[in-house]
Amino acid sequence: MKTLNHSVTVRQQQGFEVYTLNTGEVEVAVVPELGAKIISLKNLRTGREWMWHPPGGLKLFRNHPGDAFSKSPLAGADECLPTIAPCAWQGRELPDHGEVWNVPWKVDSEALEDGVLKTTVRLKISPFDFERAIELRGNEIQINYQLNNYSKADRQFLWAIHPLLRLQAGDRLELPASTRALLNGAAWIDAVISAIPENNSAKIFAAPVSEGLAAIGNPVTGDRLEFEWSPVENDALGLWLTRGGWHGHHHFAIEPTNANDDSLAVATARNHCGTVAGNSSVSWQLSLRFGL
Repeated sequence: MKTLNHSVTVRQQQGFEVYTLNTGEVEVAVVPELGAKIISLKNLRTGREWMWHPPGGLKLFRNHPGDAFSKSPLAGADECLPTIAPCAWQGRELPDHGEVWNVPWKVDSEALEDGVLKTTVRLKISPFDFERAIELRGNEIQINYQLNNYSKADRQFLWAIHPLLRLQAGDRLELPASTRALLNGAAWIDAVISAIPENNSAKIFAAPVSEGLAAIGNPVTGDRLEFEWSPVENDALGLWLTRGGWHGHHHFAIEPTNANDDSLAVATARNHCGTVAGNSSVSWQLSLRFGL
């Protein structure tokens, strides 16, 4: 067993096991039974909780395959695979926000002893096993993914992390100039709270990105949350903002992804999605970094 530079704890919350990793600088909390949902992402130096929860507080409960994502706990960050929008693909009816957000994932107890929260899930409709490993290093959260195709044929997939972020006054979206150029001057990328009218929502894609970087920074409070990934592994970025336009909610999402549409069927038609060869696997990484 390696020496840990952070603590790992397990607690019960509203009837579910919550696994928490804490370095003293950052803390992340995950509920494996609920799609390995990340329900909390805290900068302990500033006290800021980045994960959004619906009005009335965090309420954890189970969903069933086929449920609308809007009827989920809507707490924090989910994994979307192999689609976001429901669609029909290769004879399979793929559900809203994919197959993995509303099913239990297994925890690797041996990895946990080494301070790595590794969770796995086998999809029910698509021929995939999906693995995610979370490890903390100082002010950084390192997330490693692996997707295994256990069928003989090549299979397409769409992946996106779907983190619902809680915004504060003064928050600004930080993007590389090369990514901004792909967005054709979308006005709301500068002031993420007030840029689109109340009771509206919007989602846009930047693709193909040459720099895997996006952040929310607040010059007033000094808070900053940065997403960094390899554009070779995932060459698109989705940005989602709702100011009451989606079921009355107000939140924002930075979504590194391998597609330029929410539908696997559409993304495949555009030849812009992931492919994993038969009886093979692909892997990718994402880092979340806190600033002060």
